[in-house]
Amino acid sequence: MIMQGKAQRVTIYIGESDRHHGKPLYLALLEFLKKEGAMGATVTRGSAGFGAHSRIHTATIVSLSADLPVVVEWVDVIERIEQLLPQVRAMVDDGLITLETIDVVQYAAGRQPDPLAQPVSSVMRSGVTTVPPNAPVQQVVDLLIARGHRALPVVDENRRVVGIITDGDLLRLSGLQARLSLQDSLSPEVLRRQFTEIAAKADRAADIMSQPVRTIRSDAPLREAVDLFLQQDLKRLPVVDGEGRFLGLISRVDVLRLIEYNRPAADVKRQPAQRAGATVTDLMEKNAPTARPSADLETILQALERSRQRRVVVVDERGVPIGIISDGDILRRSQHGQEPGLIDRLRGLVTGESAPRAVLPEGDETAADLMTAPVTVVPQDISLYAALAIMLRDRIKRLPVVDEEGRLLGLLGRTSLLRGLVASEASDLEKE
Repeated sequence: MIMQGKAQRVTIYIGESDRHHGKPLYLALLEFLKKEGAMGATVTRGSAGFGAHSRIHTATIVSLSADLPVVVEWVDVIERIEQLLPQVRAMVDDGLITLETIDVVQYAAGRQPDPLAQPVSSVMRSGVTTVPPNAPVQQVVDLLIARGHRALPVVDENRRVVGIITDGDLLRLSGLQARLSLQDSLSPEVLRRQFTEIAAKADRAADIMSQPVRTIRSDAPLREAVDLFLQQDLKRLPVVDGEGRFLGLISRVDVLRLIEYNRPAADVKRQPAQRAGATVTDLMEKNAPTARPSADLETILQALERSRQRRVVVVDERGVPIGIISDGDILRRSQHGQEPGLIDRLRGLVTGESAPRAVLPEGDETAADLMTAPVTVVPQDISLYAALAIMLRDRIKRLPVVDEEGRLLGLLGRTSLLRGLVASEASDLEKE
């Protein structure tokens, strides 16, 4: 498994003499976490300390058999920690457990000459939260919104995948007002209205799931998963065993991280590709929506709607990018961001549905007021691997590409970049 980004660290402070079913507690914790597929844990033996009972434990020449402090550090994805932490707490009768959010810079098992030949199981995320088809919609909403999950596989009593629930499903079928990542931008009033609509439209998970759902076997090569991502424009795939039982999820960004890890662009230099079709300018979207700093909100919305994208690049009179405006920027910064008509139009960018054009005041706020600046851009002759490193580092889904004068040429997206990288990897293997 390759991982970067947000994770959690559980730190468990116990004593060396603590036991669990006759076994040292620290060892029992390690064995339990390994059995359940945790990412990793480390045990550290302290030289001195005291805990809840205020006893000072120390390792000295005089007292070599003291009950020394032991620290177990466990780092994992949030979903798996939510799943396993209750059992860990039950195992620790006398001790301290802390939980904190951290940024994982790199987690991987080792570099491979042909990373896409590995089985899907080597990269997939296990311990993924699932729901049954009859799960109440309120439970689904709580998992996706309140607890931050981005997709919920729906499995039957035999653990077979019968559907999946994502942003798009909730937006199209349940009355969700904004993408999951933008829920914290909605006002309490909009959230209340949203939950009322969801409750009125659906009762169970089966009512709002996508079906049938495409799956992939855990022993399939990663190259097969990549083909599905590119051919069917998918962002994630449920992973199943030979009997069709759910095991985990693999996403497009998981594959991008794997490629970057195995071919890191440590020195982000301009390295023109030698093959036609494998440069940034070959892969980018050339008709990127743009707006001038003085553009009003209606002009920005129309640019988004014409392109069916969720971001507009703000350029100066020379065509140089000076900022970028996403649907989230509009929700958070516009004085009209919580108005139902505007929310419906932004929602339509994801669902493809046309919303009645909201009447907005003219000229009271501009692109300069709404944009995020400065904007990260890449030169047209940057290597694909260097562009990937920037995209993952800054968590950017689309990178503006500029010419030698800094003028906007287009937008490079994750799917296009993945297509180019896979072609590049295949060409390199042929040469070997």
